[in-house]
Order: sequence, then structure tokens, then C-alpha cells
Amino acid sequence: MLTYSFTNIGSDSLYIHLYKCIKNDIISGSLPAGAKLPSKRSFAKNLGISTITIENAYAQLQSEGYIYSLPKKGFYVTKIKPPLPKAPSATAPVYPAAAKKTDYQFDFVNNKTNPDNFPFSIWAKLIRETISEKSEELMMTPPCGGIMELRSAICSHLKAFRNMDVSPEQVIIGAGTEYLYGLIIQLLGFEKTYAIENPSYRKLAQIYQSYQVNYRAVALASDGMDAAILEHTGSHVAHITPSHHYPTGIVTSISRRYELLAWASRESGRYILEDDYDSEFRLSGQPIPALQSIDQSEKVIYINTFTKSLSQTVRLSYMILPNHLLETFYRRLDFYSCTVSNFEQYTLARFLSDGYFEKHINRMRTHYKNVRDSLLAAIRNSPFAHRIHIYGEDAGLHFLMQIDTKKSDEELLQIARRHNIHIALLSQYYIEPLDNIPEHTLILNYTGLSPNQITTAVEMLSDIFHDLPK
Repeated sequence: MLTYSFTNIGSDSLYIHLYKCIKNDIISGSLPAGAKLPSKRSFAKNLGISTITIENAYAQLQSEGYIYSLPKKGFYVTKIKPPLPKAPSATAPVYPAAAKKTDYQFDFVNNKTNPDNFPFSIWAKLIRETISEKSEELMMTPPCGGIMELRSAICSHLKAFRNMDVSPEQVIIGAGTEYLYGLIIQLLGFEKTYAIENPSYRKLAQIYQSYQVNYRAVALASDGMDAAILEHTGSHVAHITPSHHYPTGIVTSISRRYELLAWASRESGRYILEDDYDSEFRLSGQPIPALQSIDQSEKVIYINTFTKSLSQTVRLSYMILPNHLLETFYRRLDFYSCTVSNFEQYTLARFLSDGYFEKHINRMRTHYKNVRDSLLAAIRNSPFAHRIHIYGEDAGLHFLMQIDTKKSDEELLQIARRHNIHIALLSQYYIEPLDNIPEHTLILNYTGLSPNQITTAVEMLSDIFHDLPK
């Protein structure tokens, strides 16, 4: 008869302790395959516990497959092959840790939203209203393209501010542009070749690499991507940022835009992916019309995000598909669930439709324009002003600053790090090397600066650049 001790069983219940004891004996081979276990009544009497405890332990063992029962005969041990013992490793495994985030005093690289600039009170009010009025809808699974209220609100916004005439069915909601890029690759095809701008975000190349699709880095002209060069790459999809290229700030000219549309129209499988991420923050003049708004052949897939306009933590983006791609999208990809919560979608829908988004953008334009103007004025009055050249300051929320120095770009980065300042250089954004890559050119993103930080920030930049050897 099997015998087990029930002293010092810790927090386990009696049946769990008994289950573990029998399981360990089966795995170790102490209870061989085919061995008959004691009857519940005799086992309970031997151990001094209730038959219910034995019954529960046997039921758990049977549900996991360690034992089986035969009618009117009892319980028997299942034949199992225990895993081989793990060989001890010579050294402890080393796992790649997440990159340590440095807390820089001034960060001129990453997009940051100052908490003072986020409309928390309005957002909280809309969340409360959404919970009160949409309790049933909040618990429903949204369509794969997103909640129709938000898609309709986005259409109204695009019509008013980007002169884009699109239907809610064309809008596909997703948690971040990276997710939407993946959907586009699946929609258009893994066999296609994707062209990206050079320079550009390195993340774009990494995304295409992760999906194992071919891509080409196409050098930019002074007014955007050259359709003739694009033609020679054999690409099928051109991924561009025509309204405000990052990081150069180039705005694609109208002639280039029509040339690119003509390139796409020459073959049925060609498309243009228009990333319009920063269009709300052109701080001088009127917004540049979207390429999608002049597309007559349904060759442009438009993509935008609220990450830049609201907060880097609001992971809500959308794309506008041409009508002829919708049937293919819903036939092949509608098994995907929408990756944005109903709470966030309904709240943003009201934020747009009630006019709060327009007011927020207008307020933020004024704020960023003041920050930019103050920062530029401070730099131009600084001790290092005579050795810099500033350009691209009108297109979006960063500008370029070229420095007259013989220091290498890597040395500039190291010097800045020693001064606890995070900077990026234009040369870091080239996907493929080119002749005459601009050196000593900083990309200064000022979204994380508040007006009262500007003087200190420029003083620290002066400490870095004033005494650099020419």
C-alpha cells in the first residue's frame, strides 16, 4: 500500500499534496506503467484522510493523463516517457536585456509630449461620457477595420483639413504605423519590391527586413524622390513622406508628385504608400496638399497617426485604402482583430467630431512655433552662431543645424553624451551609403522642450560646439 506523509505540506490542500506525491512517483518511475493504484476507500483508510480527498487527487491525475481507469477494475498508471534530465550548462545563460534608457537632461531626438500640453481634462471628460453612454458598445468586438464612428470622424477631419474625399469603409484603424505596414505588405504581396527614401527612418528598413521582402533605398533629390531613378530600381511600391520628409524636411514638389503618380499608373501592381505623419505641424504657410487628394488612379495608400499630434503613447494610426483594394483586404485579412481598444476608439471619435482635436492642433501649432522661434533666436545669438548653418525649419517639428568642425559625427555624438544631451546626426539616417553624405549636421527635434528650458539648452549646446576645432 502506498504511504505518504501529510506533515509540512505548506499552503497546499490535502488533495493537491497527494496529487503531487503520486505524480512525482510516476515521473520518477517509482510507480511503473500499468501499476494498479489502491482503491479510494482502502487508500483513504491507510492514509487517514477522507475518500473525497483521494477522489479529487485521482481526478486531477486522470485529467492530466498520468492515470487511467478501467470500469469495475480501478485506476492504473499510464505509460509515459519522462523527459531527459537537462544537462547542466557551463555558464549561466545570458539574455539580451532591453536597452537601458538614458535620462538625458535635454533630448533633441525623441518625440515627447509635455504633460502640460496634453488635454487631460477633456480626455477624461470624454472617457467618462463614453463609459456612461457606450457601455454596451464597449463590450462588443469591433470590426477588423475599426469602429465606424471613429472612421467616419477621421473622414470628416481629412475632408476639412486635407481636402481628401474618402469613405469610412476605406479607413483601417491600427495600433501604430508599424502594424499597418505589416498589413500592407500582406495585402500587396511579399514578392513585391518596396522603395524607401534614403535617408529615412532606419526602422522602415528593419520592418521590411523582418517581413523578408526586398526593398531599395532611393536617394532623394532636393525636391523629393525622382521617378526616373525609382523606375530603374524595379520597385513596385514607393514608400514616401511627400509633405514633410524626415529627417531632411524636404517637401516633394508638385512636378515630382505627378511624376510619381504617373510611375504608379504605368503598371497595375504599383502603388505609393504616402506617410503623412507630420502634416498637421507645418508652421509656416498653408498645409501641403496630400498626394492622395490629387490621385485619380487609386494608386495611393495614405497612412497617418495620432502619435505625433496627441502623444507618443497614443498608439492609434490609420490608413486609407483605394476602393479597388478593399475587397481583397476584407477577403484575405479580415480575420485580424482590430488592435485598438474600443475605449480609445470611441473617445478619439468624440475628440474629433466635437471639435476638440482642431482646437488642440491650433494650440499646439502656436506652442511649437513659439518654442521653435525662441530656440532659433537663442542659437543665432549664441557664441557658436558664426559656425553653424540652419535649414529646414519650416516643414515640421525639427530643423537641421550644420556645424563647421573637423570632428567626426561619432565624436560629436560622444561629446554630446558626455554633456548629457541626446542628439542625432543626419548621417545616421542613411540606409545605404552615398557619395557626399552631409556631415556634422544635427537633427534638432524640439517637441520635448518647454520655453523656460531653451536658455539652458542652448548654453549646453554652446559648451559642446563653441570650442570645437574647425
